[in-house]
Amino acid sequence: MELDWSVVATALPELLAGARITIVIALIGLFGGSAVGALAGLCRVYGGVILNAIAFVYVEVIRGTPMLVQVMFIYFALPLLVDIRIDPFLAAVIAVVINSGAYIAEIFRSALLSINKGLTEAGLALGMPGWKVLTNVVGPLALRRVLAPLGNQFIVSIKDTSLFIVIGVAELTRAGQEIMATNFRAVEIWSAVAVLYLIMTGVLSFLLRVTEKRMRVL
Repeated sequence: MELDWSVVATALPELLAGARITIVIALIGLFGGSAVGALAGLCRVYGGVILNAIAFVYVEVIRGTPMLVQVMFIYFALPLLVDIRIDPFLAAVIAVVINSGAYIAEIFRSALLSINKGLTEAGLALGMPGWKVLTNVVGPLALRRVLAPLGNQFIVSIKDTSLFIVIGVAELTRAGQEIMATNFRAVEIWSAVAVLYLIMTGVLSFLLRVTEKRMRVL
């Protein structure tokens, strides 16, 4: 079999367009997932019985089911239940938000619980209200400790966007499949797709390492 790498140059514009959609889905989804995860993590630690139970059920249900099943439910089943039409792009973003939020919730929960309780007690003893102890003492320390696991979750979520091929989202994997279906150059096209994923995750890993060094807890 002869390899023809020139097809990659021809297909590159379409692959880059798919990569852009992958990045947009990941950025919007992870931003929302971080907000959902931080809120759920706070509920797990400080929310009392009811909020803790709600957050616990959410985390367990999402972590216990495959992301592929989640996005299929959002795109195919949810419109039947609420009688609305959900765009494939929107379904993909919602899936990333919900899925990553559950894992990020546990990251925040473990980070908050890892902070020495003496710091909280000291803040309360000084007359600081509980919310101020959280925002000024516990929160900044916990935020530094979530960077590494949060970075890993971001990388996983970027790769998981390839699952959205099943609902027709024109992300990178879908672009690669459509190109390969026309020229049948599987080795060249899928190699190019893999390289583009490596570039995206590599850049993210580098940025996270730089940020982690700047915020390192000694």
